[in-house]
Amino acid sequence: MDNGVVLTMRHIDKNFPGVVALSNVDFTLRAGEVHALMGENGAGKSTLIKVLTGVEEFESGEIRIEGREGAIINRSPQEAQANGISTVYQEVNLCPNLSVAENLFIGREPKKAGLIDWKTMNKKSKEILDNLDIHIDVTRTLDNYSIAIQQMIAIARAVDMSAKVLILDEPTSSLDDGEVEKLFVLMRKLKDQGVGIIFVTHFLEQVYEICDRITVLRNGTLVGEYEVENLPRVQLVAKMMGKDFDDLAAIKKEGVSTVKKDQVVIDAKGLSHTGTIKPFDIEIHRGEVIGLTGLLGSGRSELARAIYGADKADKGELKVNGKKLLVGAPIDAMMAGMGYLPENRKEEGIIADLSVRENIIIALQAKRGMFKLLSRKEQEEFTDKYIDMLQIKTADRETPIKQLSGGNQQKVILGRWLLTNPDFLILDEPTRGIDIGTKTEIQKLVLKFAAEGMAVMFISSEIEEMIRTCSRMAVLRDGMKVGELEENELNQVNIMQAIAGGDKG
Repeated sequence: MDNGVVLTMRHIDKNFPGVVALSNVDFTLRAGEVHALMGENGAGKSTLIKVLTGVEEFESGEIRIEGREGAIINRSPQEAQANGISTVYQEVNLCPNLSVAENLFIGREPKKAGLIDWKTMNKKSKEILDNLDIHIDVTRTLDNYSIAIQQMIAIARAVDMSAKVLILDEPTSSLDDGEVEKLFVLMRKLKDQGVGIIFVTHFLEQVYEICDRITVLRNGTLVGEYEVENLPRVQLVAKMMGKDFDDLAAIKKEGVSTVKKDQVVIDAKGLSHTGTIKPFDIEIHRGEVIGLTGLLGSGRSELARAIYGADKADKGELKVNGKKLLVGAPIDAMMAGMGYLPENRKEEGIIADLSVRENIIIALQAKRGMFKLLSRKEQEEFTDKYIDMLQIKTADRETPIKQLSGGNQQKVILGRWLLTNPDFLILDEPTRGIDIGTKTEIQKLVLKFAAEGMAVMFISSEIEEMIRTCSRMAVLRDGMKVGELEENELNQVNIMQAIAGGDKG
């Protein structure tokens, strides 16, 4: 291979039943570069990684890697590892109950007289981590350390196993800004050592901060490969979506509501849940999108959960459409016209083994009760309506939801709640971990719901998204609601001041 190229994939084809996952895709990685693999959900990013790492077989095409004669086919992740290709996933795949050193050398422990040579293993582990500027006690168990440190240990293990190619699949989605910066320091160090890094992420700003080159996929085909400095963000988004794309700020203007916002849907007074959210007052009107903003751990989700009864409030009063409501459990909130899309869709949202149809109709069926069963015909009509309305990409309505991409799972849960025709919809991080195109669709839908008279509570870690979507914002800090910002005050400076302590409202 020439020009410092460590990996080439040429003319890769991969099909699943009824779906062309990859069609004639090329990808090139050079030594000492961070290369972003970008595309919407369903674009083929995960499939390309799985083909490369031996998780999935591919039908045609070839893969070549520096130092190996001819084309290679990895039939398992272990074979990919032997060929110098390592992957670190979003969910760290290590053993929390073992020491850092044991995790670094699992399956290849140094031995002495047939027993593990602990002294050598601990010494080598310390050297590996010191070389990457990670200074921790390697004899402590992994669960003593943050997710960020665990990811760095996973990366250190991959690099020590002579990785020429390091794949980082959404490594920053669970990290705060400080941890992301530490990860980037490590990535730059590996880059200097000549490792080629494939970086899969949904965060555009991170791509422009750390990456040298971008490959864009769309609908299983290659759109192109670009130098980062030659591809402005708006153009990147346009290439991912397949259409010219005006500034996202324009979204808000499309959803101008004609609904009178004087009708109070939710009126909470002194509502609280011991240990999670201090007493708060909040009024939410028909036809408005109220945002909850604050740092992670500020109490945003907890406030929403107290209203919905996911955490039963132990003080205060809640009125829904003017009527006092005692919420003992989420079913009470649902019967009063509320819907709730939780932050953790994997654990609290989707029912993985059920089909798209079953996941969509389950809330309405619960609301109706078991003596008023929805007919199969009704179920299918409702499901088809929301597959069409939300543009859910699925082979059919009977596909198990676990087979859908994250963004499409999110849309199914959204469809579930829309089917109950709620007056008040809580959306907790509805766009986290999904691609820019689906994010935009969800933001437009939220504004459409408000324009039609629904009251929406919107929680997001992305301030830009909040400014685009919300008509008002409540600010939280340390489990307490500390202020509100009206629509004409919604800008980054005001929000940052309010979060930091220079309260507005």
